[in-house]
Amino acid sequence: MQSGAIVNSYHTGKFNVQGKNQDPVKECLGVPAPQAVAANGGAAAAKPVLSKVFVVYGHDNAARTELEAMLRRWKLEPLILDQLPSEGQTIIEKLETTIAGVNFAVVLATPDNEGHRAGHDDEKAYRARQNVVMELGMMLTLLGRKRVAILMKQQDNMERPSDIQGLIYIPYKDNLQKEAGLLLAKEMQAQGYPISLANV
Repeated sequence: MQSGAIVNSYHTGKFNVQGKNQDPVKECLGVPAPQAVAANGGAAAAKPVLSKVFVVYGHDNAARTELEAMLRRWKLEPLILDQLPSEGQTIIEKLETTIAGVNFAVVLATPDNEGHRAGHDDEKAYRARQNVVMELGMMLTLLGRKRVAILMKQQDNMERPSDIQGLIYIPYKDNLQKEAGLLLAKEMQAQGYPISLANV
């Protein structure tokens, strides 16, 4: 919209508002405004506690399990697509429905595939699966660059899934928690997630 707001509308009847100047748009769409004052004598209403995190992954099940366990230790709720009910939806519809209540996504870019430019076998490099790249693009569109972190396994041998400037790339080699955990926790904490860095 000209005001800078973005409205995502889905065939299910759900919608969400992003970007700048959201409040007037939400008001027009009938979304109740957040109460500025709580009923308990004028104190500011508490913000909802952020806990849901969307996880994008490829074929590295060990890395996915390690990430899921780490997020759960941080008292967060990882949303993993193949563990959620489909309810007759396509993969894209399922993604759109799931992401509606999420404020951060973690993308596991693991060396699952190999590729190179046609006729340039000498440029062969590992790369993330195509579904990971597609879902990364969707997360960037729906959440914005500040709320998507890309964990790059074996970065030295990996082709980055995007050359967009400003993306949050966190490299690691073998131990996801020890090598990438603290940086990921700081990024999520900066976006409002209540993670105690002392416990990371």
